[in-house]
Amino acid sequence: MELTEFISPQLIKLELSSSKKVDAIKELIELLDKAGYVTDAEAFLRSVLEREKVGSTGIGKGIAIPHSRTPTVREVVVAIGRSKKGIEFDSLDNKPVQLIFLIAAPVESGGLYLKALARLSRLLRYQEFRAELLEAQDVEEIVKIISAEEK
Repeated sequence: MELTEFISPQLIKLELSSSKKVDAIKELIELLDKAGYVTDAEAFLRSVLEREKVGSTGIGKGIAIPHSRTPTVREVVVAIGRSKKGIEFDSLDNKPVQLIFLIAAPVESGGLYLKALARLSRLLRYQEFRAELLEAQDVEEIVKIISAEEK
């Protein structure tokens, strides 16, 4: 399983316009909705925000991985958003988030969903990888960086 199986250029936003957590999540859900991956964007948003109440998915080092499994999602996908100025996300290290990876999955996709989450978490531990994503000039470059890291 490779992470790039769940990522497509249409689900990547190079510069999020939001400065707040909920608005940034909404921006990414909008990408999923436009691409036809969710049947009910509002219900998916509520599900993601319920997960955030359990504990912030802002894991530190400028990264957040909001995620949810819900019947309103058609297949496992990852939407990616970047913010050079940073977004307040209630992160574990209390620092703004620059990279957000929103994982959306149907309820019955437990194993695949967990593998995607684990794979993403593992890749994001590397500072060089995060730096490359922040410096990428376009959407295709982001996909290439992720793909190259999986080889």
